[in-house]
Amino acid sequence: MTSLCYGVLGLGKGKKKLSKLSTMEKKVLPVETDPEKLVSQVCGSNIYITGEDVQLKDDSEYPDWLWTLNTSGPPKIEDLDPSTKEYWLRVRAAGMKRNNRLKSMRKF
Repeated sequence: MTSLCYGVLGLGKGKKKLSKLSTMEKKVLPVETDPEKLVSQVCGSNIYITGEDVQLKDDSEYPDWLWTLNTSGPPKIEDLDPSTKEYWLRVRAAGMKRNNRLKSMRKF
């Protein structure tokens, strides 16, 4: 029998070491307060030790599609066309959320 399950015999037999919980200190991040730098650069864009942050350009130097991006979140289900796949995926997700909420309210 030991030849059939030689890898299973050792499961759960090792001692578990309990480590003491240590308090983590919050790391204080530097905040840029220079107004000239805040207006002319993307503060925090440089992830390397050396170098500078990305300089902001004039609005005319950026592509036109950048100013037409949707930043208000996903469209409502009522605004979607029922003949699209996105509509039915959203309806399915809403139905699953509703069912999960109803199941969580059951007493048993």
